[in-house]
Amino acid sequence: MIDGNTRLIAHIGHPTHTFKSPMIYNPYFEAAGINAVVVPMDCTTENFPQVLKAVFSLGNMIGALITMPHKVAVVDLLAEVTATVRVAGACNAVRQTADGQLVGDMFDGAGFVRGIVRRGFDPAGKSVLIIGAGGVGSAIAASVAAASARVIALFDSNPPAAEALAERLRAHYTGLVIMTGDKDPAGFDLVVNASPLGMNDNDPLPVDVARLSAGSFVGEVVLKREVTSWVAAARKIGCPTLVGTDMLFEQIPAYLEFFGLPTTTAAHLRSVARVNGP
Repeated sequence: MIDGNTRLIAHIGHPTHTFKSPMIYNPYFEAAGINAVVVPMDCTTENFPQVLKAVFSLGNMIGALITMPHKVAVVDLLAEVTATVRVAGACNAVRQTADGQLVGDMFDGAGFVRGIVRRGFDPAGKSVLIIGAGGVGSAIAASVAAASARVIALFDSNPPAAEALAERLRAHYTGLVIMTGDKDPAGFDLVVNASPLGMNDNDPLPVDVARLSAGSFVGEVVLKREVTSWVAAARKIGCPTLVGTDMLFEQIPAYLEFFGLPTTTAAHLRSVARVNGP
């Protein structure tokens, strides 16, 4: 029930017809008795700066979820961002401080790390191979670096993207060993597909599964299908896995904490969500 005391979270992006977050957050708010609602707001690139400013002029605004195509552009509109945002080069959550400043963070990688830790994999001291140095790959790299990974290897079909991410990581994590240009998964403790490979039936696998160690933890970010061919192949040789929908649900508790709202578990969010799939 929306009433005069309802507080708002803006979900800003374009287009909005694929948005799933309102069907996860809002059932949780209802079940927990939290008088808040996530509202999709369709905003094109040219209108985004003024829309963001207008949204935070409202007295009952909790914060904003920022999605494509605004995750990169929003960074320059904020007074303060975290190291994770600076490494990722993107931001997906914004709130306003008591003195009116807009601050932001990035939780794609946090959701991934929470998910693998919940499944018993601690990134501290481990070696990590990440395929894909775009927005989500950069966010995961930032979060596993913050979780004290020992080695991060980056591969992208656009080599300059991987090199640029490597430089941002080096600027913030001086003790981290960073490599680029090779996607051989042999010997890595954690191998992550942060590329679009797996969205389509005929996509090649991101790495050669025959070179993957059976004990390696395998991560996937694709949301279009829960079990991609990459995840299925990894499971066949005994690898523990985290799929894209796991990452989605795991990051929402981090958002709730960022917004100062009562938080919960990914499992509870799954149980109340009114959405099938991601």
